[in-house]
Amino acid sequence: MPHDLDFDHEHEKMSEADRAAIARIIWEQETVELRTVGIDIGSSTSHLLFARVTLKRLSEGLSSRFVVVEREVLWRSPIMLTPFLADGSIDAHALSHFIHDAYHDAALRRSDIDSGAVILTGEAIKRHNARAIDEIFAAESGKFVCATAGHKLESILAAHGSGASALARRRNECGLHVDVGGGTTKLALIDRGEIISVAAFAVGGRLLAQDNKGAWTRIDDSAQRVAADLGILASPASFASEAVRMAMAQRMATLVLDQMTGTSLDALGQALALTAPLSRSVAPDFITFSGGVAEYIFQRESASHGDIAQLLAAAIVKQIKTRITIPVIEPLERIRATVIGASQFTVQVSGKTIYVPDMTVLPVHNVPVVHLGLDLSGTLDVDLIAATMASKAEVLNLTPDARLAIAFTWDGEPEHARLLAMARAIMQFAAPSGKREETLFLMIDGDVAASLGRILQHELHLAGKIVSIDGIVLRELDFVDVGELLDPPGVVPVVIKSLLFS
Repeated sequence: MPHDLDFDHEHEKMSEADRAAIARIIWEQETVELRTVGIDIGSSTSHLLFARVTLKRLSEGLSSRFVVVEREVLWRSPIMLTPFLADGSIDAHALSHFIHDAYHDAALRRSDIDSGAVILTGEAIKRHNARAIDEIFAAESGKFVCATAGHKLESILAAHGSGASALARRRNECGLHVDVGGGTTKLALIDRGEIISVAAFAVGGRLLAQDNKGAWTRIDDSAQRVAADLGILASPASFASEAVRMAMAQRMATLVLDQMTGTSLDALGQALALTAPLSRSVAPDFITFSGGVAEYIFQRESASHGDIAQLLAAAIVKQIKTRITIPVIEPLERIRATVIGASQFTVQVSGKTIYVPDMTVLPVHNVPVVHLGLDLSGTLDVDLIAATMASKAEVLNLTPDARLAIAFTWDGEPEHARLLAMARAIMQFAAPSGKREETLFLMIDGDVAASLGRILQHELHLAGKIVSIDGIVLRELDFVDVGELLDPPGVVPVVIKSLLFS
């Protein structure tokens, strides 16, 4: 008891500085603060954003997982028109200068950044040096998630990044999100926060644009198709006429509204479709818009930027008044919807029942995750599981033979028959011939990694390298780094980089 009294007495003498120091130690043990950058290189515009992300350790049990509790935007770059050279390729030199100036203006050094994401979208994907630009950032000490976003993934990014999916969740309604960019328009049907269908087509506000001399020399293939449909000669001289440009914008707006309302597509609409049509299992209760054209739709921008985005927005608004009866709601983000504001950065440690027969495959960086998302508690349908894996991979522009991590939660008993069924599904998706060139990564929330890995190699005779890890919780749009084995205690560290949205 005297000891307790002495302790209390000494505690009362503790200075404010000492208390602050102790509080800071506790904070540092339970909290992680990171500076992140998101860079979006699109067909029309490029921009970046710096943010501070605060993560806190989960309090359940002895979990080492950190979750994001706060994101603070530190600095947003100006919107830059994506620079292209005369041959139609991206001007990597000009982009490099833009990014360098952004770091300077934000008073940040590259060494100040803990993690980030670079996303190439829209027409930028088609340029022959897009891969080289991607790899410039990928070389930065493994800090960056670098991804080329195909049409379906870009639809998902726009729905999340605009805040449309969060809005549907808050309202407990179904929303239709429409992202009208420079080269493409993306649709996402969101039922109470869950994206249930996406689609894309080649209509955008910068398919037709002026050069630095004011001539309408940028005439993309899609613009040529629209002009041909209208009987217009696709030439700089023709598009110098505002009446001709307005006719182009009105025809494009009709295509947008046809897709939004589920109207049967005419020949031009079918020709410009980039994906299968939107699956309309639920009727939307509201509509949101993002993308550069949305800046004009919501009257956030009035200046023209040498393209037809302003005319297209006006034509869309006019048709909404006669063809749409549900409310149109302005989301949190418009032109910046697909920029990745920050990269969530978490560290987990695997369970001890892992299966890594060849340790030379580790460490690895930036492995994209295909998240299964199925309930595996009952009878396992091998064909359904394999088909779902294929569908999820396709959304991410990943082929089954690519380097990827299959992630899922294991529910139910770890009976051999059930594990064998799961292994057969994995083989059917990832190694139908029985052989893989790329390492197969399995990330399992559940204590079956070692058993599943052994079944794949020793019973189903998977020819190829495999890393099967348990105790890991992942989700859609995650990327993972897997470190070398820590022995003892016989575990591997896993860094999770998640595309993070406010």
